[in-house]
Amino acid sequence: MTSLDKPTQDAGQAQTDDARAVTEAALFEAFGGVRGMVETVLPGLLFVTIFTINKDLHISAIAALAVSLVLVVVRLVRKDTVKHAFSGVFGVAFGVVFAMFTGNAKDFYLPGMLYTLGLALAYIITTLAGVPLIGLILGPVFKENLSWRTRNPGRKKAYAKASWAWGLILLAKCAILFPLYWWANTAQLGWVLVTLKIPPFLLAVWLTWVFLAKAPAPIDVFAEMEAEEKAAEERKTAAAEAAGGRHRREG
Repeated sequence: MTSLDKPTQDAGQAQTDDARAVTEAALFEAFGGVRGMVETVLPGLLFVTIFTINKDLHISAIAALAVSLVLVVVRLVRKDTVKHAFSGVFGVAFGVVFAMFTGNAKDFYLPGMLYTLGLALAYIITTLAGVPLIGLILGPVFKENLSWRTRNPGRKKAYAKASWAWGLILLAKCAILFPLYWWANTAQLGWVLVTLKIPPFLLAVWLTWVFLAKAPAPIDVFAEMEAEEKAAEERKTAAAEAAGGRHRREG
């Protein structure tokens, strides 16, 4: 390796490191990071813990809903992003209403299981349609919107791979949970569900990071629009100055 090769390699490594750092930051923003995972797991964990101890559906459900509301209030007080906490509240609320309506404690988990199945199918169907869902989710985070669909084929391929990963991982999770819904008791289903909350999610996020870290850089469409607006203003100013110059010469 010559002295001229090393700076080029260093620059390439720096760009790769930057791309990975940007991807990590985007994934944390999109999926909530460690705190988002805690907020996802805690209500279900509290529900199954209390129900395992006293078999009381009402106390378990109220406790799960209460802790979800507390998490939202904490985020509001800290002026943090509340979308993940709010989604947790709605998920828990649906589960509580459903379980209270049927009187079956296992139904607390059913809305979330159906949502997981629907999300798995959405990842697969959108990928087959050429608009992988993970690209629709992360495109605005990377400031590329839908530019990857027509202008960045390498990135579209990475989004397709990531969406396949999410869809198949979630389908595998459903293949475990739905039989347990019919065959296991509430405590058994609850503990398996809590156990499967984080590992499949982390696997899908890691695979997404792997695919995107190797993909071409996103096209910043916001920067392009700003550049176009700036160029248009400069052309307008130049035209106005030219017209002013002609008027002065004619005068």
